[in-house]
Amino acid sequence: MVLLKKIKNIISENRYQHYVSQSLARASVLHSSRRIDPSSPDTWEFSGFSQNGEDGIIDYLVENLIESDRYFIEIGASLGIDNNTAWLAIAKKFSGLMIEGSFDKSSMAQKLISPHNIGVNCINMFVDKDSVTELRSISLTDTPDFFSLDIDGNDYYLMRELLSSGFRPKIIAAEFNSAFGPEKSITITYDKDFEFDLNGGQYLYYGVSIQAWRQLLCGVGYKFVTVEKNGVNGFFIWPTAFNQGFVDAIKGVDFRENFFQLKKYKMGWEQQFQLISHRDFFEVL
Repeated sequence: MVLLKKIKNIISENRYQHYVSQSLARASVLHSSRRIDPSSPDTWEFSGFSQNGEDGIIDYLVENLIESDRYFIEIGASLGIDNNTAWLAIAKKFSGLMIEGSFDKSSMAQKLISPHNIGVNCINMFVDKDSVTELRSISLTDTPDFFSLDIDGNDYYLMRELLSSGFRPKIIAAEFNSAFGPEKSITITYDKDFEFDLNGGQYLYYGVSIQAWRQLLCGVGYKFVTVEKNGVNGFFIWPTAFNQGFVDAIKGVDFRENFFQLKKYKMGWEQQFQLISHRDFFEVL
């Protein structure tokens, strides 16, 4: 039985390493074939490891930093090869932290990332707003080049605590919930034991609206950049980390429907929100 388990683990690792090779090859081709318009984030996008076009947006923003520490932090890193920082870790050899609440996923992530970059630590940690002190203690810096947050729940409350503690990444990718619409500045009510419900309409009750992210992040000095084409992540930058001309030229997109939710429910965000409108929300002012 032990031997069989070891064999299955080897097969699984080999399969994932093949996925890494394919993703890297795809990303390299798409990276070089872009026709970049510095003012249009849509033209920056490509996807090798990320689920949408995040790889391209992150790559272009990092390349335009005035000074880079080549360090990232991702919370909600999954297997380490299908997230927002795998491109930085594997292709660009950035160091950083990949934090994941699932022990099995974080363990596999370390096995998959280590052959490509020993400077990345994959940590099993369930994160909420009370984890800020611990998070900062394991990070090498309060101003990493890139920070990604996707925990499908109390994201707003964690980000608020991190910012209050002085944490200032140069680039931020934050998942938003398009079912909350383009104008509502809301998030779910805080629940330390919140679990993302994949069943029925309650699947749509998670996370933060894009307007709430703008209220929080722009309120402390960040500039909103764009949402990517599939309507999953919003991007923000610390303006002084870039040349002013670059910052001023950006003309991003304020809101997009989450393509996967649109496909699943076959209805727009207004109708999606009706499915969860009876739930409790916290208004972000």
